[in-house]
Amino acid sequence: MSKNFKTWLSAFRLRTLPLSISGIIVAGSLAAYNGFFDWLVFLLAILTTLSLQILSNLANDYGDGVKGTDNNERVGPERALQSGKITAKSMFEAIKINILISIGLSFFLILAAFGRNHFWLAMLFFGLGLLSIYAAIKYTMGNNAYGYRGLGDLFVFIFFGFVSVVGGYILFSRQIDHIVFLPASIIGLLSAAVLNLNNLRDVNSDRNANKNTLVVKLGFEKGKIYHYFLIITAIVLSVLFGILYYTSIFNLIFFIAYIPLIKHLIFVSKNREPRLLDPELKRLALTTFFLSILMALGHLV
Repeated sequence: MSKNFKTWLSAFRLRTLPLSISGIIVAGSLAAYNGFFDWLVFLLAILTTLSLQILSNLANDYGDGVKGTDNNERVGPERALQSGKITAKSMFEAIKINILISIGLSFFLILAAFGRNHFWLAMLFFGLGLLSIYAAIKYTMGNNAYGYRGLGDLFVFIFFGFVSVVGGYILFSRQIDHIVFLPASIIGLLSAAVLNLNNLRDVNSDRNANKNTLVVKLGFEKGKIYHYFLIITAIVLSVLFGILYYTSIFNLIFFIAYIPLIKHLIFVSKNREPRLLDPELKRLALTTFFLSILMALGHLV
C-alpha cells in the first residue's frame, strides 16, 4: 500500500507544484496591497491551481506514456506509466477523478469570489476554469496534443502568467488594474523557461518520438538562445516593475532572485549535454517561486 502511495505521489510530480502557485501568490499580494485580499479566496485559488497542475502532470504522464514518448532514452525521473507501476487504465481513472475535483474547487472558488452579485464575471471564470482543465489535458493527450506541435510554451505563458496573475487579481478585486500586467509577464516568461529547459533536456528523445517541441524545431543551440531571451526579458521587466511601482527599498528585495537566475544562465551557456540540465529544472522552478515570494513580501512590508 505504501509503495503504491509513493508511486502516485511521484506521478503527481510534487516538485512542479510551487511553480504553479507562484502567480496566485503575486496576485494575492497585489490585491492585499490595494485592500482587496480575502483569505478564503486565496486558499481556494491555491487548492484549485494545485489540482489543475496535478491534473496536467497526470495527463502528461498518460499522454507521453501511451504514445511511447516516455521510454528508455528519456532523461530525468522515471514516469509512472513508463515504469509499469501504474497502468494506463488506472491513470485514466485518476485523471477523470481529478477533473471532477478541479471542477468542484473551481465552483467553490468562483462562489467565494463573486457570490450572487457578479453573475457574468462568475460565468466568465467558470468558462475559464473549464478551459484550464482542457488545456491541462490536451498538452500531451489525444491525436492533436498542442505540446507535440510546439505550442506548449505559449500555453504556459498564458495560463501560468496572465490567467494566474491577472485572473487571480480579478478574483480578489473584481476589477483589472494596470499593476498586474508586468508581474503576469514575468511569471509567465519564467514558467515558459522552465518548460523550455525541460524540452532542452529531452530534445533527443522528443525528436526520436516525433514530439515536436519548440526546442526540437529550433535545435538545441537556438533553443538555448531562446532560453536566454525568456529569462533576461523576465529580469528586465521585473526591474521595470520595481522602478515604476517603487515606494520603498523593500519593494526591490526580489532582486536577490537574480543571483540564482544569472548562475543558471551561466550553467546553461556552458552546457553541451542536454541530460546534464536535469538538476537545473528544480532550481529554476524554485527560483521562480522564490522570486514570487520576494515580490509579494516586497509590496506588503
